[in-house]
Amino acid sequence: MSVRPHTRRRTLAAGLLVLAGAAGAAGLAIGSDHQDTAEVEMSPKLDMTDVYAFPGSAPGRIALVMNSRAFLTPGATAADASFDPDLLYQFKVDNDGDAQEDQVIQVTFTGTGADQQVEVRGPVPPPVQGASDNEVADVSSAVSGPINTSLGSSTDIQVFAGPRDDPFFLDLEAFFCILPDRKPEGGELSQPCALTPNPSAPFFFRSPGVNYLAGFNVLSLVVELPSSLIENGAPGRLGIWGTISR
Repeated sequence: MSVRPHTRRRTLAAGLLVLAGAAGAAGLAIGSDHQDTAEVEMSPKLDMTDVYAFPGSAPGRIALVMNSRAFLTPGATAADASFDPDLLYQFKVDNDGDAQEDQVIQVTFTGTGADQQVEVRGPVPPPVQGASDNEVADVSSAVSGPINTSLGSSTDIQVFAGPRDDPFFLDLEAFFCILPDRKPEGGELSQPCALTPNPSAPFFFRSPGVNYLAGFNVLSLVVELPSSLIENGAPGRLGIWGTISR
């Protein structure tokens, strides 16, 4: 399966278990996200918005979250509110500090709409290491079932895949005034900046703030599992990032 990666790296802390690895990011972050390219803008399910890692629901567990498909409305069709079955979604984990993935959790989908099924493979060593030429591991799925459902076991791997409220607060109009090269190609936010800098809210941001993401959803992948499954024999720092690949 030859793919073009869309990668997101973010520094995260989850107790003493996780620190997402920014080291080496310049060498691997060769894709794009947040509608940086025409391909992502035209294929919104390729758009990875964020990757998170949190302490899990019990000691010794970790929860990984990957969000995609920004600006999904609550009234979206079932097809829009489901994942792309032609994409490979991956959490990648570096557990020895060399900024290369040692374990991957791979998520794929079959079908579309409300009847879509999710399959989770791993954690397993990556079939191909690196940001490109990814492929689906030749192993049975660890968890599978319908989207919009809590799947798996609270003592092993648990999975949820489906639309959820976008967790970000962001004034996109002000943001695009600051970085106009990031504007979308079309729509209201593609217009020239109509704001002026506000001394009480530096750069164009307004007080009180305006949350352009209020009322929008994202497609969320949530995988919770024992942290021992992705550690290198002992608790410590982990580098965690995500890719969405065609």
